[in-house]
Amino acid sequence: MSTEEAHGDSLGRLSLLASAISSRALRVAPGEPGQPAWTDGRAVFVDANISTREQVEALAVQASLLAAGSLERDLVRKLRRRPALARRYLAVEGHRALAAIEKVLPPSVRSLVDSDVAARTDSPAASLAAALSGAAIADPPNSFGAIRTRQLLASLNRTADSAPPPQHGPREERNQVLAELAEDEDDDGMAADLVSSPVGGRGALGRLLGQLLEVVRQLNAGAPPGADAPTHRTRAGRRAGNNTAFSTGMPAAVEEAAIENRGAKYAEWDVHRQRYRRDWCTVQEVEARLGDSARPLGSSGYGLRRPLVRLGMGLDRCHRRVQGDDVDIDAVVETRVEVIAGSAPDEAVYVESLRRRRDLSVLLLLDSSGSTAEPGAAGQTVHEQQRAAAAALTVALHEIGDRVALYAYSSRGRSAVHLVPVKRFDDHLDTVVMRRLHGLVPSAYSRLGAAIRHGAAVLEDHGGTSRRLLVVLSDGLAYDHGYEPSYGAADARRALAEARRRGTGCLCLSIGASTDAETLRRVFGSAAHATIPRTEQLRKVIGPLFRSALRSAEVPRRRVGRR
Repeated sequence: MSTEEAHGDSLGRLSLLASAISSRALRVAPGEPGQPAWTDGRAVFVDANISTREQVEALAVQASLLAAGSLERDLVRKLRRRPALARRYLAVEGHRALAAIEKVLPPSVRSLVDSDVAARTDSPAASLAAALSGAAIADPPNSFGAIRTRQLLASLNRTADSAPPPQHGPREERNQVLAELAEDEDDDGMAADLVSSPVGGRGALGRLLGQLLEVVRQLNAGAPPGADAPTHRTRAGRRAGNNTAFSTGMPAAVEEAAIENRGAKYAEWDVHRQRYRRDWCTVQEVEARLGDSARPLGSSGYGLRRPLVRLGMGLDRCHRRVQGDDVDIDAVVETRVEVIAGSAPDEAVYVESLRRRRDLSVLLLLDSSGSTAEPGAAGQTVHEQQRAAAAALTVALHEIGDRVALYAYSSRGRSAVHLVPVKRFDDHLDTVVMRRLHGLVPSAYSRLGAAIRHGAAVLEDHGGTSRRLLVVLSDGLAYDHGYEPSYGAADARRALAEARRRGTGCLCLSIGASTDAETLRRVFGSAAHATIPRTEQLRKVIGPLFRSALRSAEVPRRRVGRR
């Protein structure tokens, strides 16, 4: 590999970070040696010979300008052929753009922000007015890079020319679709979420990969993960617009359901205000696509049946036993009558409780959001490994005799949380189920709390057993529009706690993902959870994990039973 290719690979790994900050798919590519960083709206060009810290600072500034709307076409046109004005504008607007998302930046970038300069303006237009004024403005730091108006305008013009013509339609429908992408603005003045990436945002990755590039997930050079790909198309590459459309891989039924706002309503926990938002999320069950093929239904390859067979057994009360844990009143009365009549007494006068019947219903909740398209262990994506685990668990539980259902979930805003029923409780386990499973394509975001609440409700309504278990297969990244990681983690924890209080055991598995243990703990809380590098290792831990999850729901279930 040449030196130039090595530099390209090194910078390519920062593309996910740039995309998370800029709210769009954004590459990081090598720039001219010794030249300041710049962007054309599609890529950030950074000197590959400078240190990683300086590269991060440079791309963070350019990505922040894109996120803050600082490089819109009308503004850039006013800077064309005026390099001195462009530098003055960058000196003011760069600080404002960074300050707008200062909380998500690491210390190395946060230290660039001059709060006095940032406070002078509140919009790109105000920054341009300040640059045009005669006020003294210090030159921007070298890490701010430069604004190359010619290249930027050329790229913006190409994007505009390639955009599809606007589709006319009823204003009400357009507004309803746009409402799905709208982010909530808190009444107490909290800043709106400026970052819109399914794996970034204002939390784990948005905090710049957790304090100065302690990267949990490594990108393959030249191929960003599926989670980082755009999940919806907008005019001129912007995040939202009048002709917003869902990704082409989305079934038409999803679009119709989103527009008509069908589905079940669920509350969401607002950790910032410490209260619930009633009827905040809409969950829609969407029919699955059928894949072209399905793998065999046998589960012996992972050996899950044996550790599961002794779990979830219900007690049968067997009457007229020679020994037992209770007295059989009817048998005692009959024995007394026989003694009075002169017959030999029967010693079988006890009731014995034996675990002889299956009494467990399990709902598997499979994460099919875009972040699971990221490469995992063994040359497979996280989605492929978790899908294989879901198939193996479904088959093993079905063969044992438990009631089992399998749903996949993803989301596009609070009004379009999509659950795909791969197998409902009363469906037969056949090749159609496996074709539905293999027809899943990772896309969109992960509003985990709403998915958990709907899964728990389906389990309670249709499980049909006293023992219930909800198994979440996820990479542990909860993110959506207006659902940044810290907010999403708190909501997911609360949803799991709600299910356990109602007597449903909860188990969360992350298979093949590189999410760190601390992130999983924040998302799954005190619910039983584990991260497993490879699917074949699942059989070693599945028994104790199931047992722990079921035990955690025993006390709440007994309390409910007494009411």
